[in-house]
Amino acid sequence: MSSAQHQQCQHNPLTRATTRVILAADYRRNLGYFGAFVKKSAPISDAESIVMRVFWTRGSQTAEQVFTALEDGVKWQESTIKTLLNRLLTKGALSARKDNRRYVYHPVLTRDEWLAHESHGFLDRLFDGRIAPFVSYFSRHKKLTKKDLEELKRLVKELENGS
Repeated sequence: MSSAQHQQCQHNPLTRATTRVILAADYRRNLGYFGAFVKKSAPISDAESIVMRVFWTRGSQTAEQVFTALEDGVKWQESTIKTLLNRLLTKGALSARKDNRRYVYHPVLTRDEWLAHESHGFLDRLFDGRIAPFVSYFSRHKKLTKKDLEELKRLVKELENGS
């Protein structure tokens, strides 16, 4: 897109959303793997992750469907949800295609990619990337139940046996 075309799109509200879809597609095509983009770009916010959960459980959705899916859980205006959808498009977490007079959004970022990014970031920030101090912290503060301990023992055995 040329600079003149870009400026023209900025003044036309109907083409701004289309421009965002094209830019999001360009980011994904140029980077090849979304996970690399998330690490170098802004992470998915808490509010954006709530919207993404709709896509991870229901698949492709329109803005209206997302609003309906969230209206019992969060008290956001439809305009707030549309803003979050646009942010997710810009970040490359969603893609969109025009279907008649509305857009259908599709998840690009998988839940597993998001969980991996978030959990590694959490461990890196708080426990120098190590799991043992994380578990130790929760055990010292009595946050591990008997069931948690049994599951941890089972996981350790599986790891020791190469499973």
